[in-house]
Amino acid sequence: MTAGPHLYAVYLGGDPAPGRLTEDHEVVLVVADGVPAARRRARQKWAGVSPPHVDAVRVIDVVDGFAVSLSATTEPETASVDLTYEPEIP
Repeated sequence: MTAGPHLYAVYLGGDPAPGRLTEDHEVVLVVADGVPAARRRARQKWAGVSPPHVDAVRVIDVVDGFAVSLSATTEPETASVDLTYEPEIP
């Protein structure tokens, strides 16, 4: 892995929201210069009701045979999320 900023996927967890029986979890993407910085930045993106903990961190540098590279931009982050439920097809 080369020096400089990298894209990280961070798996966050937190106490259950009121009325829930299990922990809440979410994956957030951050750009950071290393794992400790990625952990800090990811915690800032947590939307849960309690302080989060970090369950896992992974650098995203190659996906399905494609190298992932970063370049600075002034464009805002994409806010849209596809929440379509897609059950497993037998």
